[in-house]
Amino acid sequence: MRLMTMSALAVALLGCAVPAAAQSYPARTVTVVVPFPAGGSVDGVARILVQKLNETVGQHFIVENRAGGASGTVGANAVAKAAPDGYTLMVSASVHVINPFLYKSVPYDVVNDFTPVSLIADGPLIVSTTPSVPANNLKDFFALVRKDPQKYTFGTTSIGSASHLAIELLKSDAGLDTLVVAYKGTAPALTDLMSGQIHLLADPMLSSLPLAQGGKIKALGLTSLKRAAAAPEIPTVEESGVKGFHFVSWYGLWGPKNLPGDVSNKLQSDIAKVLALPDVKQRLNTLGFDPIGTGGAQFAAYIRDEMAKYEKIIKDAKIKVE
Repeated sequence: MRLMTMSALAVALLGCAVPAAAQSYPARTVTVVVPFPAGGSVDGVARILVQKLNETVGQHFIVENRAGGASGTVGANAVAKAAPDGYTLMVSASVHVINPFLYKSVPYDVVNDFTPVSLIADGPLIVSTTPSVPANNLKDFFALVRKDPQKYTFGTTSIGSASHLAIELLKSDAGLDTLVVAYKGTAPALTDLMSGQIHLLADPMLSSLPLAQGGKIKALGLTSLKRAAAAPEIPTVEESGVKGFHFVSWYGLWGPKNLPGDVSNKLQSDIAKVLALPDVKQRLNTLGFDPIGTGGAQFAAYIRDEMAKYEKIIKDAKIKVE
């Protein structure tokens, strides 16, 4: 009887070991790598999340901007090679899973070398033109392009980004073969849009909305299926003449492969609680993002579906990195 009691106690203690380990996490500083410069949309989402995690979980989380390489590959590679202990994580955007379709090689496998933890948020892009263009919706804008196709040039903030793929989808739906100029960042693309060097750009609300509201660019549509609370005056792309158009930029949290399930689950739980807070929802909504906070399995399934969509867009548009 005593042996059975001791055995039962041992099993019970072992069963409690995993939750106890998860409860003690994090016990030291957690570095959240953002593989892009400070000030962009990925950085903005990461800093809102980290600030609130520090307030609710404990002062353990820091953001480290580790830009460089092709579309964030330097920072992502550092996370892929980090110890799978939960103390090195990454917040990135959809471009992370787009890169393999653009480049001959990346130094990691975007599916097998990372652990998806949570889909944090998503948000529409604003499709804008330069103020001097005499069109107030996409239907009229595309009519102008068809009349004088050599007069118009489209832009993208970087090759293969959500900005780029959204523009290629719009081109395809409109039946256009317009030149798309790829910039090295949001700022130069928006600068040329304001000056009229390019005539169409898709860009997150975080950077484009203030310019649209200030009259420096002209918003023609949002790439979501519903209008945004932060800018109810901007119609959707569908309302602007492209039926059924839906394309969002999304942001997620990853760890290295083999991240322990208890650590991943605790992170996801903490993130879901943070994203449900009214002030966090308001801050994200103001920037044009909708908080989500899915679990790892749901995030992994979402990634698979998105990668299939991106692969088709890239193949159809014959996008290549020189």
